Amino acid sequence: MTESENRQQSNGGSTYSRVLGLDYGSKTVGVAVSDPLRLTAQGVEIIRRKSENKLRQTLARITELASEYQAETIVLGFPRNMNATIGERARATIEFKAMVERRTQLPVILWDERLTTVAADRVMDETGVRNHKDYVDEIAAMLILQGYLDRVNAGLPVPEVKIDEE
Repeated sequence: MTESENRQQSNGGSTYSRVLGLDYGSKTVGVAVSDPLRLTAQGVEIIRRKSENKLRQTLARITELASEYQAETIVLGFPRNMNATIGERARATIEFKAMVERRTQLPVILWDERLTTVAADRVMDETGVRNHKDYVDEIAAMLILQGYLDRVNAGLPVPEVKIDEE
């Protein structure tokens, strides 16, 4: 019996699976995960690295988390510029997406993340969190994932991120 069939059988015939949310930054990756019903996003951790190009351990940790949480999809924040163009950070994210897909063998959906860091900072201000840099990436990953979950749960199509624009 496959893992998916096991989950179906143990849940009365319904398939429950999780979605992993990622906020990719130059030296960190914020990670969030959905509940099995795909209703809410919870923060998991912030993966930190010493330099931008040292991704081997980061990719290994994402693979571990995807397996641990039995994720079937990954949602990756796509940092489009405010004028909708694709800048350097977005190009790095496209490369990171390909690496994550190869490493995890899971589909990776790009999700427009404009203003999620601003929203994460606002959440921390409102809740009295003092040291924003300790939590901002994890909260941003939660906001990215929750936006995706809300859209899917509303029955709306997931907008395709066009990456061929300049």
